[in-house]
Amino acid sequence: MSKLTKKQKKMQELLEGFVQPSSAAEAVKKLQEISKEVSKFNETVEFHARLGIDVRQADQQIRSTTVLPAGLGKAVIVAVVAKGAKVTEAKEAGADFYGEDDIIDKISGGWFEFDTLIATPDMMGALGKIGRVLGPKGLMPNPKTGTVTLDIARAVKDAKAGKVEFRADKQGMLHCPIGKIQFEAKDLLVNFATLTDAVLKAKPSTAKGTYVKSAYLATTMGPGIKLDPKNLAAEVKELIS
Repeated sequence: MSKLTKKQKKMQELLEGFVQPSSAAEAVKKLQEISKEVSKFNETVEFHARLGIDVRQADQQIRSTTVLPAGLGKAVIVAVVAKGAKVTEAKEAGADFYGEDDIIDKISGGWFEFDTLIATPDMMGALGKIGRVLGPKGLMPNPKTGTVTLDIARAVKDAKAGKVEFRADKQGMLHCPIGKIQFEAKDLLVNFATLTDAVLKAKPSTAKGTYVKSAYLATTMGPGIKLDPKNLAAEVKELIS
């Protein structure tokens, strides 16, 4: 059995007596307390859930987006691939990089200095040629996430405002950031509620049984704190109201 580090021992001490599953508010409070004691950087707070879906079924695959009201606590670098007036639209909306074949050539050459790639539908044929490069990095534009669109201005502004993508993996697990640990607790909670509400609304009509089987809030280097899946809808309603 591996020996606990000093940091792990401190985390255990701070979690001693803490009742789980807890409410989201109590979880955020405890995570902030632990991070303040043991972490030297502004950790990301993440929401994790195990969903009762059969991802082998096409109609039970979950992939969508939502805009977190308090943002993610970091600058989001946006690149846009478009033509003509849409390039100008991207520039005026605040995109960091914009162009046509020049952007595609840079990516093909190994350039990835952006967080989100947005494209107009007419550029998807050209982008498809470098899909093998973009796909594994999760950067390929997709209509389901609003990154293939003619409304370039809105897509850029949403990305800059804190738009996040959530999707269930092959095991039905979902992982998504909701902000930074040094956010005000109320901002983390409104982000949590917004994301969770979107996840709950994304439940496939064909999914049977319990939808959210387990849920946790965690920090990058910290512990995961268990939430009560049965109370998620009620918590979301209270936090958003």
